[in-house]
Amino acid sequence: MKIKNIEHIGIAINNLEESIPLFEKILGVKCYAIEEVKDQKVKTAFFKIGETKIELLESTDPDGPISKFIEKRGQGVHHIAFKVENLHEALKEMENNNIQLIDKEPRKGAESLNIAFLHPKSTNGVLIELCEE
Repeated sequence: MKIKNIEHIGIAINNLEESIPLFEKILGVKCYAIEEVKDQKVKTAFFKIGETKIELLESTDPDGPISKFIEKRGQGVHHIAFKVENLHEALKEMENNNIQLIDKEPRKGAESLNIAFLHPKSTNGVLIELCEE
């Protein structure tokens, strides 16, 4: 698998309206996009720092994955996303290396990226997202 760069770091938060101004102050840049990803039950806000983005994640459903994450662990870093050259091949390679996949096939994510997640049980507790344009 060829990783091009860190695409983004996802941060689970309770409220975008409150968190966006905070992160604008911390990062010194404005939020450039807000998007809802209905099938993931999440609303996102993006900030760009060099080639890497920070993605704030607010749940749109009390039973959604971000709500469950915050309930268990509190607000904070949710995942790290790596941009790869060929997502299908990367998933095959991970599976061949006994890395547990959450997504066996790519799906659409925010910013029209194709995404797939690796299970944190097989990545030392880190939720890893692989994505490609």
